[in-house]
Amino acid sequence: MLSITLSISLYAQSGKKVFETYCWGCHHQSAEAFGPSFTQIASQRDANEIRAMIVDPASVSKVFGYSRNAMPPFKLTKEELDSITKYILSFKTNTKEN
Repeated sequence: MLSITLSISLYAQSGKKVFETYCWGCHHQSAEAFGPSFTQIASQRDANEIRAMIVDPASVSKVFGYSRNAMPPFKLTKEELDSITKYILSFKTNTKEN
């Protein structure tokens, strides 16, 4: 039980660090900024969609039907990508935003 809690805690810390390094300029955890909030993203996207958007936002935006995209692609390590994805999904709520 302790190892599971420790693992989750390390992912949260690592994900927060990736967020502060790459995402903070355009995204906030629960409020809309230049880009959507993590709460909004987590309520609308699954882990694979989030990872794809981080790696290739221009292509994924077209698949999602967006006419434009301002997000740059990020070259993260697998660990960073897993950490930020889990961090974003930790903001998922049980209710959908309007």
